[in-house]
Amino acid sequence: MNLAGKIALFVGGTLFGSAGFKLLGSKDARKVYMHVTAAALRCKDQVMHDVETVQESCSDILADAKAINEERAAKAEAAFIEDGAQA
Repeated sequence: MNLAGKIALFVGGTLFGSAGFKLLGSKDARKVYMHVTAAALRCKDQVMHDVETVQESCSDILADAKAINEERAAKAEAAFIEDGAQA
């Protein structure tokens, strides 16, 4: 490619880049950015709500599991004491 072609590509790229920056900074583009950001925030809020629901369920499951283990331990202790008394 000759020098004139390289200069033409450079000038074209510069003009295209300048137009791109103006387009990205336009009012319409800002509206799009705002709507996309608002949608992302709504999505984040829903995900956080779902996470809280799962955490509450896990807490309930953990409490029930502990109660089951305590009940089994109490039965095992009672059986051990009963076996000791019979011996």
